[in-house]
Amino acid sequence: MWLCANVFASIVRCAMPKTTTMTVRLTPELSDKLETLARDTKRSKSYLASEAIASYVEMNAWQVARIKAALAEARSGAPGVPHEEVVRWIESWGAENEGRRPRPRKSK
Repeated sequence: MWLCANVFASIVRCAMPKTTTMTVRLTPELSDKLETLARDTKRSKSYLASEAIASYVEMNAWQVARIKAALAEARSGAPGVPHEEVVRWIESWGAENEGRRPRPRKSK
């Protein structure tokens, strides 16, 4: 059992969160940097690696979910702006005759 503190500063017993173990291969340079960071922050290498992986997974899961949603919307026939029109509009930014923002329309 781990000791956990609650907001009222009393100590309670709580169960250790479930974890799994995995092996990763690191370059010697990255391993040295991780070792240094762990020492400097007084954290374990496992803790730092777990935090880094959690951050990476959360960020990429969010991005992939949004890409999937955008692709589903594009395939649904919902109004949108063709890529070529967006590119043409962006390339006109700052030009003397800046293009007008393209308007969404139903796909064909």
